[in-house]
Amino acid sequence: MANNSNNTPEQGTPKQGKQPTPNILELAARKQAAFSRAIYGLNGYKTFTTFYGDLTIAEAFGPDAVRETCARITKEWGRNYKYFTEFVLCCNHKIWEWYEHNEPLARAFDECWRAADAIAAQWTGEAAQYYFDVTD
Repeated sequence: MANNSNNTPEQGTPKQGKQPTPNILELAARKQAAFSRAIYGLNGYKTFTTFYGDLTIAEAFGPDAVRETCARITKEWGRNYKYFTEFVLCCNHKIWEWYEHNEPLARAFDECWRAADAIAAQWTGEAAQYYFDVTD
Protein backbone atom coordinates (compact mmCIF):
# COMPACT_ATOMS: atom_id res chain seq x y z
CA MET A 1 0.00 0.00 0.00
CA ALA A 2 1.42 3.35 -1.01
CA ASN A 3 1.81 6.11 1.53
CA ASN A 4 -0.42 8.97 0.48
CA SER A 5 0.81 12.15 2.13
CA ASN A 6 -2.65 13.68 1.68
CA ASN A 7 -4.17 11.16 4.09
CA THR A 8 -2.57 11.77 7.46
CA PRO A 9 -4.08 10.70 10.76
CA GLU A 10 -4.34 14.36 11.75
CA GLN A 11 -6.85 15.21 9.05
CA GLY A 12 -10.27 15.99 10.44
CA THR A 13 -8.89 16.43 13.95
CA PRO A 14 -9.38 19.93 15.33
CA LYS A 15 -6.34 21.76 16.57
CA GLN A 16 -6.04 21.95 20.31
CA GLY A 17 -8.14 24.78 21.70
CA LYS A 18 -10.30 25.17 18.58
CA GLN A 19 -13.73 23.70 18.11
CA PRO A 20 -14.70 22.44 14.68
CA THR A 21 -17.37 24.44 12.88
CA PRO A 22 -20.55 22.37 12.90
CA ASN A 23 -22.32 21.69 9.66
CA ILE A 24 -25.95 22.73 9.41
CA LEU A 25 -27.26 19.25 10.21
CA GLU A 26 -25.18 19.03 13.39
CA LEU A 27 -26.30 22.50 14.40
CA ALA A 28 -29.94 21.62 13.73
CA ALA A 29 -29.64 18.45 15.83
CA ARG A 30 -28.07 20.36 18.72
CA LYS A 31 -30.69 23.10 18.59
CA GLN A 32 -33.48 20.51 18.38
CA ALA A 33 -32.11 18.80 21.50
CA ALA A 34 -31.76 22.11 23.35
CA PHE A 35 -35.33 23.08 22.42
CA SER A 36 -36.63 19.71 23.59
CA ARG A 37 -34.86 20.10 26.94
CA ALA A 38 -36.08 23.69 27.36
CA ILE A 39 -39.72 22.88 26.62
CA TYR A 40 -39.62 19.83 28.88
CA GLY A 41 -38.15 21.99 31.65
CA LEU A 42 -40.90 24.59 31.25
CA ASN A 43 -43.97 22.39 31.25
CA GLY A 44 -43.00 18.72 31.04
CA TYR A 45 -43.87 18.52 27.33
CA LYS A 46 -41.91 15.89 25.41
CA THR A 47 -41.27 16.81 21.79
CA PHE A 48 -41.82 14.22 19.08
CA THR A 49 -41.13 16.09 15.83
CA THR A 50 -38.01 17.51 14.22
CA PHE A 51 -39.69 20.82 13.37
CA TYR A 52 -37.25 22.89 15.42
CA GLY A 53 -34.30 21.37 13.61
CA ASP A 54 -36.06 21.76 10.26
CA LEU A 55 -36.63 25.45 10.97
CA THR A 56 -33.00 25.83 12.04
CA ILE A 57 -31.90 24.53 8.65
CA ALA A 58 -34.32 26.90 6.90
CA GLU A 59 -33.11 29.95 8.80
CA ALA A 60 -29.60 29.37 7.49
CA PHE A 61 -31.02 30.21 4.05
CA GLY A 62 -32.91 33.32 5.15
CA PRO A 63 -36.43 34.55 5.87
CA ASP A 64 -37.91 33.36 2.57
CA ALA A 65 -36.72 29.82 3.26
CA VAL A 66 -38.30 30.03 6.72
CA ARG A 67 -41.62 31.07 5.18
CA GLU A 68 -41.39 28.28 2.62
CA THR A 69 -40.63 25.68 5.30
CA CYS A 70 -43.51 26.93 7.44
CA ALA A 71 -45.88 26.72 4.48
CA ARG A 72 -44.73 23.17 3.77
CA ILE A 73 -45.17 22.12 7.41
CA THR A 74 -48.62 23.71 7.48
CA LYS A 75 -49.65 21.93 4.29
CA GLU A 76 -48.30 18.54 5.37
CA TRP A 77 -49.12 18.60 9.09
CA GLY A 78 -51.85 21.21 9.56
CA ARG A 79 -54.50 18.54 10.09
CA ASN A 80 -52.54 16.71 12.76
CA TYR A 81 -53.29 18.79 15.83
CA LYS A 82 -50.53 17.29 17.97
CA TYR A 83 -47.81 17.84 15.38
CA PHE A 84 -49.14 21.26 14.47
CA THR A 85 -49.26 22.32 18.13
CA GLU A 86 -45.57 21.50 18.39
CA PHE A 87 -44.94 23.53 15.25
CA VAL A 88 -46.60 26.54 16.92
CA LEU A 89 -44.32 26.07 19.94
CA CYS A 90 -41.29 25.97 17.64
CA CYS A 91 -42.27 29.16 15.82
CA ASN A 92 -42.87 30.97 19.10
CA HIS A 93 -39.49 29.89 20.45
CA LYS A 94 -37.77 30.91 17.20
CA ILE A 95 -39.23 34.44 17.50
CA TRP A 96 -37.71 34.65 20.96
CA GLU A 97 -34.40 33.25 19.70
CA TRP A 98 -34.02 35.87 16.95
CA TYR A 99 -35.86 39.06 17.96
CA GLU A 100 -32.76 40.80 19.37
CA HIS A 101 -30.26 39.50 16.79
CA ASN A 102 -31.91 39.20 13.39
CA GLU A 103 -35.12 41.14 12.86
CA PRO A 104 -35.91 39.71 9.39
CA LEU A 105 -35.77 36.14 10.74
CA ALA A 106 -37.79 37.10 13.82
CA ARG A 107 -40.44 38.70 11.60
CA ALA A 108 -40.60 35.63 9.35
CA PHE A 109 -41.13 33.38 12.38
CA ASP A 110 -43.71 35.81 13.76
CA GLU A 111 -45.64 35.63 10.48
CA CYS A 112 -45.51 31.83 10.62
CA TRP A 113 -46.58 31.77 14.26
CA ARG A 114 -49.52 34.12 13.67
CA ALA A 115 -50.75 32.09 10.69
CA ALA A 116 -50.40 28.80 12.60
CA ASP A 117 -52.08 30.21 15.70
CA ALA A 118 -54.99 31.42 13.55
CA ILE A 119 -55.44 27.88 12.21
CA ALA A 120 -55.32 26.40 15.70
CA ALA A 121 -57.84 28.98 16.95
CA GLN A 122 -60.42 27.31 14.68
CA TRP A 123 -60.04 23.94 16.36
CA THR A 124 -62.70 22.58 18.69
CA GLY A 125 -63.04 19.69 21.09
CA GLU A 126 -60.05 17.48 21.80
CA ALA A 127 -57.77 19.36 19.38
CA ALA A 128 -58.52 22.74 20.98
CA GLN A 129 -58.10 21.33 24.48
CA TYR A 130 -54.73 19.78 23.57
CA TYR A 131 -53.53 23.00 21.93
CA PHE A 132 -54.41 25.19 24.90
CA ASP A 133 -53.06 22.70 27.44
CA VAL A 134 -49.69 22.55 25.67
CA THR A 135 -49.32 26.21 24.72
CA ASP A 136 -50.73 27.84 27.85
